Amino acid sequence: MKILDWYILKRYLGTFFTMILLFIPIGIIVDLSEKIDNILEHKVPFGAVVTYYLDFTVYFANLLFPLFVFLSVIWFTSKLANKTEIIAFLSSGVSFWRFLRPYMIGAILICLGALAMGLFLAPRASQGFNEFKYSYLKKGKKVQETRNVYRQLNDSIFLYANDFKPLKKSATNFTLEYFDGNKLVTKISARKITFIEKDSLYELSNFVKRTILEDKDIIEKAKKKDTVLPFNIDEFTSVSYVAETLNYMELSKFIKKESKRGSSDINRYKVVAYKRWSIPISAFILTVIGVAVSSMKRRGGMGINLAVGISLAFIFIFFDKVLGTLANQSDFPPLVAVWFPNVTFGMLAIYLLYNAKR
Repeated sequence: MKILDWYILKRYLGTFFTMILLFIPIGIIVDLSEKIDNILEHKVPFGAVVTYYLDFTVYFANLLFPLFVFLSVIWFTSKLANKTEIIAFLSSGVSFWRFLRPYMIGAILICLGALAMGLFLAPRASQGFNEFKYSYLKKGKKVQETRNVYRQLNDSIFLYANDFKPLKKSATNFTLEYFDGNKLVTKISARKITFIEKDSLYELSNFVKRTILEDKDIIEKAKKKDTVLPFNIDEFTSVSYVAETLNYMELSKFIKKESKRGSSDINRYKVVAYKRWSIPISAFILTVIGVAVSSMKRRGGMGINLAVGISLAFIFIFFDKVLGTLANQSDFPPLVAVWFPNVTFGMLAIYLLYNAKR
């Protein structure tokens, strides 16, 4: 039986890596054709472009990994079915579940590789991928403003502001609160706060400072006041891709810190963390669906299997993207958003597998 296992396993892994080697150059060419004008306009160094596309390769492979797995299984299993090789395997006394074993071994190997990539390698590639775009291709473009900033700087200091403008390094409706346990001891507020970089000071307009004592409150007011405050201006910045650039351990610590700070992007960060585990698990689910869909010889040949498989793959991707966006933009639970496609298609895989077995 080892001959059967090696035969299917080599075809599975060989087709998977061939798919990657075929599609990644296509992705690079398409991406380069879109960015070539900007690259030439900004006179991007050749070394930076080469590094970017090395990062792009890892980023692209990690992003489309489930689709590569699915198409690989359908492609070579359909060829086996059309040559009646599957019928020969099963007629020799091999059970359908035994026939499925090399597929599962292949899925485990790919899953472990994807897990290592998602936890450690892909974050570094994502950082280089995004930093290249923002350093060279988005120079001079409008930087997105951050609205409704809430930060817990430490156990006793809280920061609030609206409409942070990164280019002007300013925000409106600023409040800084100091607590002693659960008791508010000092509150600083201003209609507008601006960071003066050359002096490393903050300029506060309509400044009000209230100090709460046991028997009275001390209130200090000023039209404008320059002062030093215990935080960096970058605390206002919300970088949408920051979670993608952290390995899993760093990301876990980052989520705990941002949860404590009351970050408005916490759902976005949780979606990224959960996907580090859900994407590799999808290797098993899509492998089973691929075998179930393509193991039967059909009158339309490989084309029918590919059509059915690609349709299912894009439905899977559709659910994954829509629910992920919903979790990012609302209070929809990130855990449900990330795992719903896997759970749903897992049940579909079981149903299709039992039908294929019959």
